[in-house]
Order: sequence, then structure tokens, then C-alpha cells
Amino acid sequence: MKKYLLLIVFAFSTIAGFAQEKDEEVTTYYLIRHAEKQRTNPNDKDPHLTYKGTKRADKWAEVLSSANINMVYTTNYNRTKETAQPIALKNGLRMYVYNPSKMYDDGFKYNTKGKNVLIVGHSNTTPAFVNKILGKKKYSQIADDNNSNLYIVTVTKKGATSVLLKIEN
Repeated sequence: MKKYLLLIVFAFSTIAGFAQEKDEEVTTYYLIRHAEKQRTNPNDKDPHLTYKGTKRADKWAEVLSSANINMVYTTNYNRTKETAQPIALKNGLRMYVYNPSKMYDDGFKYNTKGKNVLIVGHSNTTPAFVNKILGKKKYSQIADDNNSNLYIVTVTKKGATSVLLKIEN
């Protein structure tokens, strides 16, 4: 666990260095893919998390405990909401649903400006969301068995920067 915290502290300090001006507003987005989902019924388009997935969701809450999350966004699926729930509960926050086809629009930018925001998505929407914030295609779709990526994106007046961490369960 200490290893994870050190990585996150290092990432924060590296990214925070881009916010040079004292009064500059910094927005930090933490983007993850939902935890492991049930795969027993291939026709189920809205599966719940597996036991392992529930444990990973709890782990995300532990890993992000020092991130001072102010807002939580998920897509409208059981697996994303169940992944975000431990973090929302731990921070006393409600979860907002976002539409992946309207990610990072002007309303979203306005509502999240200056905040620390968790965004839980999918193997295709999470990297696409990061790319949208960065304004360039830096990350490709996540493999279907990868539930360990943590993208940290920091937005300042000077632009957006990102770091990708792997947090194994």
C-alpha cells in the first residue's frame, strides 16, 4: 500500500508543478475503468461486479483516499456505479451520471473546474475521455481484462498533462 501512495504522491507533485501561478485554478481528473464484472451471462448488458471486482472497488477507495475527491462521475451501468460507490461513500459524495457521447463538454468543464474528480468508465470510454481532456490521442483502448489503469489528468491555464499508473489488486 505504501508503494501506491508513494506513486500517487510522486504523480501529484509532478503534475502540480505545472500550476506555477499562486492563484491558478487546478482541476485534477482521476479516471479508472470499472472493476471486474460478472461474465457468466453473455447476454447481460448490465452486469454487476464479481467478488474480485468488489474488492478492487474497495482498493480504489483506499488508493484514492488522499486525493481529496470532490465529485464522482460514472456511466449509467451497474459495474461503473458499483466501482465508484466506495469512493463516493467514503467522501460523502453523490454520484453523477455522464453520457460518454458528450464527455468533457463545456458544461462538464464548468461543473468540475478547480475540483478533484473521479470518473469511472469502460475500456473504450476511459482512454477516450482522457484523450478528449488532453486534446490529443495519447491513449488507446484498454484491454478487456485490464482493470488496473489509473489516469491522472491535471488541467491548468497552461494546458493539460497526464500520467498513467498501474494499480494491481
